[in-house]
Amino acid sequence: MVEVSIKYKIGVRRFGLINWIGFYTLYKKEVLRFLIVWIQTIFSPLITTLLFLAVLSLAIGNNREDILSVSFISFLAPGLIAMQIIQQSFSHSSSTFMIGKMQGNIVDILYAPLSPSEVTGAIILSAITRSFLIMIISIITISFFVDLEVTNYFSLILFAFLSSFILASVGVISGLWAEKFDHMATITNFIVVPLSFLSGTFYSISKLPEVLQTISKLNPFFYMIDGFRYSFIGASDGSIFFGAAYLSFLSIFLWFIAYYLYKKGYKIKS
Repeated sequence: MVEVSIKYKIGVRRFGLINWIGFYTLYKKEVLRFLIVWIQTIFSPLITTLLFLAVLSLAIGNNREDILSVSFISFLAPGLIAMQIIQQSFSHSSSTFMIGKMQGNIVDILYAPLSPSEVTGAIILSAITRSFLIMIISIITISFFVDLEVTNYFSLILFAFLSSFILASVGVISGLWAEKFDHMATITNFIVVPLSFLSGTFYSISKLPEVLQTISKLNPFFYMIDGFRYSFIGASDGSIFFGAAYLSFLSIFLWFIAYYLYKKGYKIKS
């Protein structure tokens, strides 16, 4: 008995620096969670994007002048895809904690032999996986209807990754903070969606007054969509390098907040 107690001390990690098996298991569980309901998590965002594209094409289409030297539809399509990446990444990570708290199975994560960095990392990575899957399917599908061709794969992956990482981190923070679905709806309806629509998705900010251009460039969603669109049309409203640096800083900062709140057990531990 003495040997057993010495060999297996309570609270001592026996997985090395990182519990890779636990990390992968949580990641796999989160990926399967959205794949099981793929019509809601994958197909629905695609339909939403196609509807936006179809309605705006029919309503405006050829009646609008070119934007950044491309047609309005070619300008619009990448922005719509980026908007779905942003919203779906937030939706996935926030629902992990929100549903867990509502159903009471958050303890499955809390009692698992996983560190705060492993838990937040696995959930954020699964949200990124969902966003990338939506992105790939959307690009392939929309390319049948719109002249959509990737010209810079590096910036495509970079801005898609940073965008989904940031919103996944915000989703973790929001999921920890929210106590009911009304709280989550408030964040979605008054922060995520408005910032998405006011980020140059449907227009070029160069057409705005100087003051509004300056305000728009404070919006991180602008750099997400602008950088993503640059990957297709090779032109942008803002600085791609500044946007990448700004989003990289936000990624680290927001992940640290998510990590810290989970480590402290904010609203999930009594």
